[in-house]
Amino acid sequence: MQAPTIGGVRVRKGDGETIRLARGASLTDFAEKIGVDPASLVQMLFHLGEMVTATESVNDATLELLGEELNYVVEIVSPEDEDRELLESFDLEFGADEGGEEQLAARPPVVTVMGHVDHGKTRLLDALRKANVGEKEAGGITQHIGAYQVHTQVDGEDRRITFIDTPGHEAFTAMRARGAQATDIAVLVVAADDGVMPQTVEALNHAKAAEVPIVVAVNKIDKPEADPTKVRGQLTEYGLVPEEYGGDTMFVDVSARAELNLEQLLEAIVLTADASLDLRANPDQDAQGLVVEAHLDRGRGPVATILVQRGTLRVGDSIVAGPAYGRVRAMLDEFGNNIEEADPSRPAMVLGLTAVPGAGQNFIVVDDDRVARQIAEKREARERAALQAKRRVRRTLEDFMASMEKGQSQELNLILKGDVSGSVEALEDSLSQIDVGDEVSIRVIDRGVGAITETNVDLAAASDAIIIGFNVRPQGKATEMAEKEGVEIRYYSVIYQAIEEIEAALKGMLKPEYEEAVLGQAEIREIFRSSRIGNIAGCMVTDGVIRRNAKVRLLRDGAVVVESADLSSLRREKDDVSEVREGFECGLVIKGYGDIKTGDVVECFEMREIPRG
Repeated sequence: MQAPTIGGVRVRKGDGETIRLARGASLTDFAEKIGVDPASLVQMLFHLGEMVTATESVNDATLELLGEELNYVVEIVSPEDEDRELLESFDLEFGADEGGEEQLAARPPVVTVMGHVDHGKTRLLDALRKANVGEKEAGGITQHIGAYQVHTQVDGEDRRITFIDTPGHEAFTAMRARGAQATDIAVLVVAADDGVMPQTVEALNHAKAAEVPIVVAVNKIDKPEADPTKVRGQLTEYGLVPEEYGGDTMFVDVSARAELNLEQLLEAIVLTADASLDLRANPDQDAQGLVVEAHLDRGRGPVATILVQRGTLRVGDSIVAGPAYGRVRAMLDEFGNNIEEADPSRPAMVLGLTAVPGAGQNFIVVDDDRVARQIAEKREARERAALQAKRRVRRTLEDFMASMEKGQSQELNLILKGDVSGSVEALEDSLSQIDVGDEVSIRVIDRGVGAITETNVDLAAASDAIIIGFNVRPQGKATEMAEKEGVEIRYYSVIYQAIEEIEAALKGMLKPEYEEAVLGQAEIREIFRSSRIGNIAGCMVTDGVIRRNAKVRLLRDGAVVVESADLSSLRREKDDVSEVREGFECGLVIKGYGDIKTGDVVECFEMREIPRG
């Protein structure tokens, strides 16, 4: 079969067969699959109007375009499928209990606490676990996910419940959605004095999407303006009908501050779990689960808060968590006490990883460190390629030519550093949604967890970037180096502020836009000739105001004779004036133009900057 020629490039055409490519694959990867030279694909894309090198990560649309051109069906493998295939290649499987029914044992329910900002989620958890997180939070907003386990007595039996606290800020939607996916039951906290708010609905939608039972905690019932009945009525509209109204959702009136009815809430959670769910897992297999949160601790290195979903995690196990791996050096419970093992539904802090995994990534125990390292390295390479493809803007020849003609469009380069991976991810997502037009854009060139280092400052200096520190500070000589290199470092502890300031900075980078504002008109009634300054127009201001330092245009019979000129003189009687208002006479001279006639109209206008936003 004759190879097709595109722009003089000859490439073997396929027969419609399917090629599977990972997200963020390069043209070299594509070329290997179809047995051609990568350079020919680069050339081909060039003739199709896209500029791509052979080794850079390419986005899905470009790979599909190339596939169409060459008669191949390009199937982009999702990260989840790719991860499953990667684990299968090592004879591992994530997400399944080993053995039969007899090996499964009951496990505690995992409960996510959700709701609107400032409705008392953190205070409720504080009251349940007798620890205080709320006061340490910046601006009273929970910035991290935490996991805790509490005990309660139901029918004389000791029952454990694991709580995951999700942040209430709308910028953490991704984290909150992830919290709902890791959970068995959602507790929706609604303030009795405030009622259903936008984020209450958002949290409710996440819980419904995750198909988990919901228990409603109506908080702040000790307040005089509290109205729990109103909350029940509002939530009925969203399909949550209380049991007392004939529905199947348990509502519990509580007060976190006064510690009212907390036992009833725990009991409602246990009863909902028993009635709706079959919560069992095999505690004897190798542990698997989720990373709830992770951060870099100065003394301990990377620390990950994990939630064991099946199996039992023990100190000394080899573990892979996302692109991080290592041997479990130590495990701590939520109070900082050392524990030797964590059974299903148990949250624990794990020390001993090589890097900080991302919030929501899965972890799995493997046979030895060598296997752990191989899986982690492949995951890291895949993540990096997918991230580069996501960040790569499709650059066409037309874009290139246009930017050559009008000068490069403005780009704000950012380096994000935060105390925990979830915050960095949420901040990046929020910033990527800022839109102030096509002229300026944000590009996150690096992101990471931990203190701002000299390497970050180096990169910022080389790429003209601003460093954003979220709850972190520089270490070593990074501050000194930043001052020397002229690198700007901005520190934030509340996400709202970071988003607002960066949006303002982007608007500041926009070229100002102006609109014309007509100030007034004057009719020329008489013309006085002066040998020194030329023709003087004797005018009557018929509308608005004529200003000395504004622009004027000359109209004759409705047509523009002079488009934009300055006034060299504006007088009222014999005095120089800065402006003359409607109903008054004046004398004016148009700079550089003397061919004026009686009956002409002088229109005065100024250009005003249009505020962006």
